[in-house]
Amino acid sequence: MNTTIPTLIKKGSNPPASDKTPDFVAATKKAWQCIAPFWPLKSLIAVNPLQGFENLQVEEALLKASAYFQQSSLPEPMEEVNRETMKWLQAYFDEGQATIAMPLKSAGLYAAYKQLAVYDTHLHKKQAKKIRWLTHLPALPEQALALSLNLLQVSKEEMHVFLTLLLTTMPGWASYIKYQSTWRQENQQNRSNIEMEYLALRATITYLLWPEAKTLLNWHEQALKKSQTQKSPLQQIEQMEKNYRPALLKMLKEQKQTTPFLPSAQLVFCIDVRSEPFRKALEATGNYETFGFAGFFGIPAKFTDMTTGESHTACPVLVSAKHEIKKTPFPATGKTCQSWKGYASLAAIKQLYQSVKYTFAAPFAAAESLGIASGTWIGLRTFSPRLANRLKKAITNLIDPPSPATPSLDAISIEEQCAYAENVLKVLGLTKRFAPLIVFCGHKSSSQNNAFASALDCGACGGNHGSDNAQTLAKILNQPRIKKHLAKQGIVIPETTRFIGATHNTTTDEVILHSQEPYDGLAELRKDLAKAQKTNSLLRLKKLKPTSAPSIPKHRIKQLSQDWAEIRPEWGLAKNAAFIVGPRSLTASMDLDGRCFLHCYDHTQDMKGKSLEAILTAPMVVAQWINAQYLFSTLDNVSFGSGSKITKNITGKIGVIQGNGSDLMTGLPLQSVYATDKEPYHEPQRLMTVVYAPIKRLETIIQAQPLLQKLFGNGWVQLVCLQPDSHTAYFLERDLSWKRMD
Repeated sequence: MNTTIPTLIKKGSNPPASDKTPDFVAATKKAWQCIAPFWPLKSLIAVNPLQGFENLQVEEALLKASAYFQQSSLPEPMEEVNRETMKWLQAYFDEGQATIAMPLKSAGLYAAYKQLAVYDTHLHKKQAKKIRWLTHLPALPEQALALSLNLLQVSKEEMHVFLTLLLTTMPGWASYIKYQSTWRQENQQNRSNIEMEYLALRATITYLLWPEAKTLLNWHEQALKKSQTQKSPLQQIEQMEKNYRPALLKMLKEQKQTTPFLPSAQLVFCIDVRSEPFRKALEATGNYETFGFAGFFGIPAKFTDMTTGESHTACPVLVSAKHEIKKTPFPATGKTCQSWKGYASLAAIKQLYQSVKYTFAAPFAAAESLGIASGTWIGLRTFSPRLANRLKKAITNLIDPPSPATPSLDAISIEEQCAYAENVLKVLGLTKRFAPLIVFCGHKSSSQNNAFASALDCGACGGNHGSDNAQTLAKILNQPRIKKHLAKQGIVIPETTRFIGATHNTTTDEVILHSQEPYDGLAELRKDLAKAQKTNSLLRLKKLKPTSAPSIPKHRIKQLSQDWAEIRPEWGLAKNAAFIVGPRSLTASMDLDGRCFLHCYDHTQDMKGKSLEAILTAPMVVAQWINAQYLFSTLDNVSFGSGSKITKNITGKIGVIQGNGSDLMTGLPLQSVYATDKEPYHEPQRLMTVVYAPIKRLETIIQAQPLLQKLFGNGWVQLVCLQPDSHTAYFLERDLSWKRMD
């Protein structure tokens, strides 16, 4: 091994010329293209881990991904490089878990590393030449990267592949940095060049610890050859598709349009697959009509609670939040002050506990003084989670009495409010036959001790709940001036019709109606929602606990959300398989078993296809990301998932590692997709999109959208058109031609 470290950089000297060449810039950009972003735990967003390969045919992408991401072992020197790289990244990106924050973080990743690396004996081994080399690292990350590549003797022809390997040999952290670079909004001025900074850090550490790292290219070449001889997982995927799709398409083709009726209430749920069985259970209880719409309900907003100061963005990551909507306790009187005082008291207690828990000496004293109380509380949470939850809620309510918050519409102009209201109603096909009560129902999940909780929330709301969006849209539509505008557009809403927001808890099946008014039919609706809750809970429990006795206790499903030892509070979107775009009458009589995303669409009210285009380029893409995340987390839970919840640890409050050290794990845990350690629950298959609309309209949209051409043409998503006039099904081939399905 070459242990001589050339001192090529001195203060005031010119950097290597290669950092400015088109080849160098192109190689770094191209290397990052194969990495998909990874969102932090607080807002987990599903994403296709092979998103960087979607420009390839799916067969080729699977083989390449195997060579890049699914290697069971790396060269030992690269493992050491990874361990040292992780250490720096965990310190820099920590969001409050560490007792002492990394110094100089505000300067940026590379600048902080450049000033601190000389103190890291694991990097320089106390060798004077290495210390001197680190001391004189270039000021700019691109200069340091170019220098390291020169010293590693990587030619310009090899540069792209070598840089790609620097990323894919530790893909989890690379994915998080891709998120930081591409999607994160906060503090963006310090992270605009984060991709280059990371590569500079990665390359300099590689050179210090493994000067012969160019041999990684030979290792990768062998991995590529090996992948060519392996059985493609596409065969397994296609078999799952053949087992599922024919029966679904047969039922859809045989459906007859139902006679329109005037329901007692109409409820609009998220398109999430978990909403579908609940909708069916509710429709069976009485005279109700349900619809499906992406869970942010067309309101691209960031919501800020004026009591707590907390904010969250509730719209798809493909859409930028256009409005900041403030929420205040209702009514905005002295109760606002009372709520703030209660919240401040709770926050102070939590802050004190955290400071005691994480400082160096305090935990020893805390263990002595709080040991009995903590032990009692732990025992209560373990053996009686329902009682512990009730006790916690009672104490919390005593300090901070609940005060319902209502969103303000001040941030949305009247013109925008009119546009949002009109768009939603037209896409739903809800332009006549208005029920006296119309409910927009966002959804959330609830579980204890669950690092992956946000993965169970609404994907269309950026991994958050959708109840704020639902309440905002309901408030918009209740305004007389909005109804007056809609009437001019031919959408006449009766004066007696009332809109309200609601929240569907997918873990407990409870639906909470956010209404302060005793509207007609509201009491009856609450009773029927409780009936639907019981019906759907029993169905879900049989899937979660198939060996349970037939007489399952009524409270059991709720207990799953309160038990901090529960590894499967719900199945989430497991077994998702299809995305159906069309009227509810197309699927109302079908048992879809909670496997389909249902987006309502009336082709007769969208003659130009603008609404359908929006559905296919936003909600369908989000559904494809979800589908791909479940698919690949099932196929290889180590490379594309997060491994077992039992052995995971949280790092920096942003992600999960396995054991006491691993790469950042970026997919779903084993328990989200497997029934046992070896038996999959999810059935990995690609998303099939079925659209009930004229084929010519679909052709026009696809021709105008390169994104759809890529997804359909490369086999990542498969499209079926169901002609409204004949119910004939047509399958879109890879060359974007149609084939009739008999």
